[in-house]
Amino acid sequence: MEKRDIKSVIIYWMDGEISNFIKVWISVYISLSYCYFAGKIVQKGMPRFLIFLPVICLFLILPLKLHSLHLGVTTAFFIAWLSNFKLLMFIFDKGPLSDPSLSLPRFLALACLPIRIQGQKSSSQKSPKKGQKSTLNCAIKGVLLASMIKLYDYSDQIHPFIIWILYCFHIYFALEIILAIVATMARVLLGAELEPTFNEPLLSTSLQDFWGRRWNIMVTRTLRPTVYEPVHKFSVKLLGRKLAPLPAVLATFIVSALMHELIFYYMGRTRPTWRVTWFFLLHGVCLVVEVIVKKVVKDRWRLPRFLATVLVVGFVMVTGLWLFLPEMLRTKADLRGFEEYAALGAFVKDVTRALVSSPLTNVTRI
Repeated sequence: MEKRDIKSVIIYWMDGEISNFIKVWISVYISLSYCYFAGKIVQKGMPRFLIFLPVICLFLILPLKLHSLHLGVTTAFFIAWLSNFKLLMFIFDKGPLSDPSLSLPRFLALACLPIRIQGQKSSSQKSPKKGQKSTLNCAIKGVLLASMIKLYDYSDQIHPFIIWILYCFHIYFALEIILAIVATMARVLLGAELEPTFNEPLLSTSLQDFWGRRWNIMVTRTLRPTVYEPVHKFSVKLLGRKLAPLPAVLATFIVSALMHELIFYYMGRTRPTWRVTWFFLLHGVCLVVEVIVKKVVKDRWRLPRFLATVLVVGFVMVTGLWLFLPEMLRTKADLRGFEEYAALGAFVKDVTRALVSSPLTNVTRI
């Protein structure tokens, strides 16, 4: 890449994808501001649904304007999934957006980011140890992610199965780091404590524990009131209270599967093969069986915690390698991701060189 000054480097980087990214998010904030003010004057239910419907449709279209892996998929997850589901809750005066005391900035953050504000805390209430632990945890995972990226340079000398396992950890570490950065930015801007998006899923002792309390908690919180609870309420009338959770669980996994298929379409613009749907259906059925077994045996018999964790994490990884990861590789997400890492590295080098060779730097040296 030829040598550029600071201005030309910034223009080069802002062209294309970054420019589209900014335009998309300006559209998102304008649309959510419209929902914020409209929600105050339009009653819940069908009237609010009709005025929010154009925004919901727009949020399904906007990710198609982005083609990069990191910016495009992250944006798709934030607006096509989280924002739309939170808006659906808001339509019926439920969920975090229904709080009438929310200011516009907080409404915008809650609507489009994977966060949940717990409320203001005084300095005496804050736990520095928890914050330090969270920072250290994120730093360790950042180092591990960087090490894995470097390890890919020797992929021709590593067994493909090992590389696929590394991809599984790569996805988890990358998601947690991206969402941790978002949460940190929101914490600084909003001055509120935020709940973690992940809760150490590698320590799960059951599928119920993994999907319900540890993996992508914000998605669980959006699917529960929008899918699980309505289906559960309906199933109680048909099947009774004991069996009602079972179809509710399956319905939740089906909706999650369809949303993941949508995210994969944004990722590769390829027609779905429905393997991702089978992945979630398999886990949904297994979770239903797990719930039934727990009700039958109750507390009379339980696997040792270490063995349960190995079995659960192993099951998630094996089924992910079988059904989930191949679809990601079909979109060439791994190759595109490495290209974007390289482009970012080249951009940082260009900026650094431009700063070093700038007239201001030369004057300072003199």
